[in-house]
Amino acid sequence: MKLHSLRVTAFGPFGAAQHVDFDALNAAGLFLLHGPTGAGKTSVLDAVCFALYGSVPGAREGRGLTLRSDHAATDTPTEVVLDLTVGGRRLEVTRRPAQLRPKKGNRTGFVTEKAQSWLRERDPETGEWQALSRSHQEIGEEIGQLVGMNREQFCQVVLLPQGDFARFLRADAEARGKLLGKLFDTRRFAAVEERLAELRRTAEQQVKQGDERLLALAERTAEAAGPAARDLPRPEERPGDPGLAAAVLAWAAVARSGAVERRDLAACAVDAADSRRAAARRVLEEQRDLLRLQERYAETRRRATALDERREQFEGLCTRQDLARAADRVAPALTLRDTAEREHRQAATAYAHARTRLPASLADAGADQLAERERRIRQELGGLDAARRAERRSAEITAERAALDREARADEDVRQDAEDWLAAWDSVRRRLQDRIETAQEAATRAGHLESQLAPAAARLAAARRRDALDQQLGGAEQRLRTARDAAGDAREHWLDLRERRLSGIAAELAAELRDGEACKVCGATGHPAPARAGAGHVDRDTEQRAEDAYGRAEDTRAQAESELSRLRQTHAAAQAEATGASVDELAVLEGELRHDHATAHAAAGDMHAAREELGRAEQEHARRVDAREQAERRSAARTSHREAIDRELAGLQEELTRARGEAGSVEEQFATLTRRVALLADAAEAVRAYEETAERLKAADGSLADAAFKAGFATPDEAARAFLDHREQRALQERIDAWQAERAAVADRLHERDAAEAAARPASDVRSAEAALTAAERAQRDATSAYDAARDRCTALARLGRQAQDEARRLGPLRADYERVARMAGLAAGTSADNERKMRLESYVLAARLEQVAAAATARLHRMSAGRYTLVHSDERTIGTGSRRAGLGLHVVDSWTGRERDTSTLSGGETFFASLALALGLADVVTDEAGGVRLDTLFIDEGFGSLDEATLDEVIDVLDALRERNRSVGIVSHVGDLRRRIPVQLEVIKGRAGSAVRRRGTAD
Repeated sequence: MKLHSLRVTAFGPFGAAQHVDFDALNAAGLFLLHGPTGAGKTSVLDAVCFALYGSVPGAREGRGLTLRSDHAATDTPTEVVLDLTVGGRRLEVTRRPAQLRPKKGNRTGFVTEKAQSWLRERDPETGEWQALSRSHQEIGEEIGQLVGMNREQFCQVVLLPQGDFARFLRADAEARGKLLGKLFDTRRFAAVEERLAELRRTAEQQVKQGDERLLALAERTAEAAGPAARDLPRPEERPGDPGLAAAVLAWAAVARSGAVERRDLAACAVDAADSRRAAARRVLEEQRDLLRLQERYAETRRRATALDERREQFEGLCTRQDLARAADRVAPALTLRDTAEREHRQAATAYAHARTRLPASLADAGADQLAERERRIRQELGGLDAARRAERRSAEITAERAALDREARADEDVRQDAEDWLAAWDSVRRRLQDRIETAQEAATRAGHLESQLAPAAARLAAARRRDALDQQLGGAEQRLRTARDAAGDAREHWLDLRERRLSGIAAELAAELRDGEACKVCGATGHPAPARAGAGHVDRDTEQRAEDAYGRAEDTRAQAESELSRLRQTHAAAQAEATGASVDELAVLEGELRHDHATAHAAAGDMHAAREELGRAEQEHARRVDAREQAERRSAARTSHREAIDRELAGLQEELTRARGEAGSVEEQFATLTRRVALLADAAEAVRAYEETAERLKAADGSLADAAFKAGFATPDEAARAFLDHREQRALQERIDAWQAERAAVADRLHERDAAEAAARPASDVRSAEAALTAAERAQRDATSAYDAARDRCTALARLGRQAQDEARRLGPLRADYERVARMAGLAAGTSADNERKMRLESYVLAARLEQVAAAATARLHRMSAGRYTLVHSDERTIGTGSRRAGLGLHVVDSWTGRERDTSTLSGGETFFASLALALGLADVVTDEAGGVRLDTLFIDEGFGSLDEATLDEVIDVLDALRERNRSVGIVSHVGDLRRRIPVQLEVIKGRAGSAVRRRGTAD
């Protein structure tokens, strides 16, 4: 990645547009970015980071509103434009943060403009710029893929914040782990730790659940076993204990054995009870058989007596049967005579009814006379057919005229209704159009008020923030004054201690002298009069603590200044947005606008309904006009049709008058004649039937008298009384057969020997035998119930035992998995005894990265320190820092003493070049980690003031070596000696109107 140019406008301390030509600076390879404190040296680097990633580095990161310069004009937008080459592509990135701008037109106040981004690419053939994207997300993804680093990595690799690495050099393992984790993105290893821990917890939960199911099965086994497990001690293991499964299985086996023994004893008791019940049942059956025979013999004697009493009744039944059989020979004649009599009665009834319906002149007429009269009337009916058809046509014409009259009235109603509705059409249309126009005006007003409502609400919120920030500003100013005083006191104290230490540095050097060893200052091996530390001597540790206290105080002061600046900018933005009005005034204005907007919005809501109603009214108008025209056309057509049917009706009326005679209508005359024909036909038929049935009845009476005499009856009536039909004869025979069967059965039972012998024995005692059987059955049921319960217990215990064995088999692999996962999770988390150094997996990976960083840093540190110092990685545990884990230790090896010591023992200058070497080494490793992206431009921020002249030369040489392969290095510092050593410079000049940049010198 190579930077070509940077243009900033209204950004940070730069009020006007500033241009930085990195191509001219890169030509020198090594250039200096310097200027007075607060001029904006670091803001140049912030602009580079903001252009690439949309935010500034580290603690300077904030919202877009804080990036705007207070020196810029209100109408000048804050903008950063960066021209660079990355991944073989020439790109231009333009960023504008969210910022306040004046309202357009004549309106006063400010509005917040959203953040904007542009990305363009230069065509290498035509040299023209082509737009790629204006999306923040797309630009961020494109830059991230090309650079190969996120913002944190870029700030550590390209912008090299030396102060951060000084802290990193002296930090404990926990702090180093956080920084390295961000740079190398080792979250996946932490995720592995968390995943293993989660798997361990899941496996542990599954094992405990399995153990709880086993214990639940043990409880169910105890309930199922009942007395068999009452005295057995329960397993003492708890869920999670390794021996729980074996203990539960053993305890369940003992409970099953006891239950089986109790079941066998219950089976023996059931056998004995079955024997006693069988004996009692045999005794009861014998008593019941005796009682049955005794009762049978007594019942037979009662039936024999009853038969003797009914003998006369039986003889009468036999006589009645003989008479009925004799009457059977007369039955055909009786049947014939009954049929003839019934037919004659029916014919006589019909004959009398027909005579009553005939006219008086035909009351005594014969069948032939009636038939002749019927024939003449039928001839008259044949002449009425044509008149009937004419009458039906006349009725149709009359109905048609009535329908035409109804249609005429309906059309007249439709026409009149349409006329009435159309008369009011103009007023209805004007009323609906007025409603639409009123709603449109209300909608326009609502839109206008809505555009005013959001700014009014924003001004009200800004006024409230402004009032709240007024109180916060006072506290922040007080905290800044306190922090400045504390920082000044800490600096004076540190400088005082440093001066006192430098005054007694000879004694400190003398303390390291050994007889026979060369002096580090003069090289002599003899030390006749080494200096001694005087009263109040300050050692290096005391000075270092004072310096650290000063650094902390400076950090506190910087934080207080940043907080106050942020509050002031926020307060200024809120003050500008509120336009100086009070909260109450703005609240009243916002309420009035909201009320007016609601009223206008409600009125505008009627627009849709009014338009729909107007559309429906226009459709109704068209329908009414069409209905009126249709009614008029139908009325004209009906007039000609009515005239035609009136002429046809007049001709039909003459014909009908002749045909209907005295009747009201032809159809009525036809119905009258039809009824007369039917009446004459029925009367003739009734006369013939009456005469024929009288002859048949006379012949049947003679046949019946002859048959009764031949059968032995004095009269036909006597034969009729003796006659029985088949059903009655069958019933009589069944009664005779039943008496005879009963007499035979009683005779047979009286000769049974066993019944007679049983009657001679004592009476049967069934009740005592039943009571004995009941007692035996109760005892047998109790024994069976006890056996069933014991058998069910055994079945349930066997089932529960199989379930427990299945659960134990399922639990075995789960417990093995849990033990394996628990060992892996403990090893990865650093809590396992197998992990001797208590290193977490993420710490182990970071330790490997730190070892690479230490190796890369040593190559430069060895040269900067003239071969004295070497950085080494240590995986020993850190004691006394609150962490007992190892892996992220960093030590320095002093070749002069041959000892390895902590980096916190380095002096201020040594700490600087050691941290610089560490930063450069980390940049190399992160670059390789990011995919080997070539970095052609680097920046090193501050820290050179603590180096002596010789060390500074070494550091400059090391940095100058970075220029190899067209790499350029920018040093950010205000050290005056560097301005003499580095000819190409970018100077930042501050003034009342804002800072400006100026390039000095040219490349050699």
